Amino acid sequence: MEIKKYLGNPKLKKVGMILNLTEDQVTEFIKCSEDPVYFAEKYTKIITLDHGLQTIKLYPFQRDAVRKIANDRRVIIKAGRQVGKTTMVVATLLWYIIFNEDKTVAILANKAKTSREILARLKIAYEELPLWLQQGVKVWNKGDIELENNSRVLADSTASTAIRGFSISFLYLDEFAFVPNNIAEEFFSAVYPTITSGTTSKILISSTPNGMNHFYSMWNEAEAGKNGFTPIEASWREVPGRTEEWAEEQRRVLGDDKYLQEMECEFQGSTGTLISGFVLKSLTFRKPEIDATVPGLAIYERPMEGRVYALVADTAHGKGQDYSAFVIIDIAAVPYRVVGRYMNNTIPPVVFPSIIQKLGKYYNDAYVLIENNDIGSQILQSLFDDFEYENLLSSMMVKKQLQLTWSVGMKKGERGVRTTRATKRIGCQLLKGLVESYKLKIEDFDIIMQLSTFINKGENFQAEDGSHDDLVMCLVLFAWMTNQKFFSDLCNANIRRKLFEQQMQAIEDEMLPLPVPGDASMENMFVAEGTVWVVVPSDEIVKF
Repeated sequence: MEIKKYLGNPKLKKVGMILNLTEDQVTEFIKCSEDPVYFAEKYTKIITLDHGLQTIKLYPFQRDAVRKIANDRRVIIKAGRQVGKTTMVVATLLWYIIFNEDKTVAILANKAKTSREILARLKIAYEELPLWLQQGVKVWNKGDIELENNSRVLADSTASTAIRGFSISFLYLDEFAFVPNNIAEEFFSAVYPTITSGTTSKILISSTPNGMNHFYSMWNEAEAGKNGFTPIEASWREVPGRTEEWAEEQRRVLGDDKYLQEMECEFQGSTGTLISGFVLKSLTFRKPEIDATVPGLAIYERPMEGRVYALVADTAHGKGQDYSAFVIIDIAAVPYRVVGRYMNNTIPPVVFPSIIQKLGKYYNDAYVLIENNDIGSQILQSLFDDFEYENLLSSMMVKKQLQLTWSVGMKKGERGVRTTRATKRIGCQLLKGLVESYKLKIEDFDIIMQLSTFINKGENFQAEDGSHDDLVMCLVLFAWMTNQKFFSDLCNANIRRKLFEQQMQAIEDEMLPLPVPGDASMENMFVAEGTVWVVVPSDEIVKF
């Protein structure tokens, strides 16, 4: 009997074509439907570099991974290069769409080209199946396929709009560590809740490490059992036949950093980071206690009575680019502890002071230091005039050195601190010392991530291209602040009490009434046309 083909392709079964299966074929069909590993190793073919088209033979770790992907709803894979990650994923997805009805699989990668290459491999594997194992083909395009059982596969780049309008049953995110942080965050906030709201929907994430970013965060939480993902790690050692000699050859070709990242699956910070890679990898993060009351706010410790806090802020224009940010640090004792942080790149400058004032008051009237470059001076003016925040810190030049001081009663200098080359250089050196000697405790993921991309560019440290350093710059200013005598005075309870008294006296001095001749009192004062007039005992009227 002549079998009709899909669009003339002899390897594809057409919709509506009914085949009479033998008893053995029925048995095989059932066995394949129940065991994805059996299906993969007997019927799934791929094109290899050395041997061309051949039926796959899974490594032991691949067999384990295929079963976990098939059975678990959420899986994350940290894989080295050339370990066969795509092969086992293609085999599992192929099994999933053949033996499940009405399922939609989305293959998304950092580039649409990458996801379509994965789809192309799946299509080759499908074409090589015997026709009695196939579903009839309804759609067979570069970017999507659809089968007679109403299961389909889409391929696109990772973006929040990529799968809009689709009810996704199985979401596969490949090379997720290479998706820019802002896109990853936008994607997850828009897509992830919908995917996980179902009772049978699945999500698979895989990638080679690429710095300490969102993938790093998800992997660490998976290992700690905090996010519901099953972690699978696949380094070069999982591939039979690879030896230490092979690994050394790869190290010579790739260099140490690339080798550790791409073969050993280690999360590496960027090259030339301010903080050493060893220390960066030792920093651990945890979920904040409060992070929903104010967008961008994360609180790790609530304020405690008797503790002293500093709030250091970096400001931006709120136009979706750089972030307005601040960190809140317990400075009562060493090690200092980051107890909260805030970052938001859309908050208007007129609103940011209210957030600083609210959190500053909450943390025992924290001492506030703000970078006054650019828009920072406006923020400071609002805090001082509109909110009358008293614990603002200022800076002034003393013997050609910038020093920290009070804002109230300030006769010279300026509120806040101006970030100059010298200030930043000193702050970076001090921050490095604080973090690497573990005298500053940091448990915030965003700060750690920014530290991992805060690199040396010429004579200056700054965020690498595509990254941000707003939170790090808050810590740089804090580190500069810790080297000031005024800071050590703030940390000493007795001196702090004297400083407070001096501050109150300065406020009183600023508010003293004008001197009045004789024994003039409020009863014999009056104001007319904006002028203060006093009636003195001689009945003369004195004008001030």
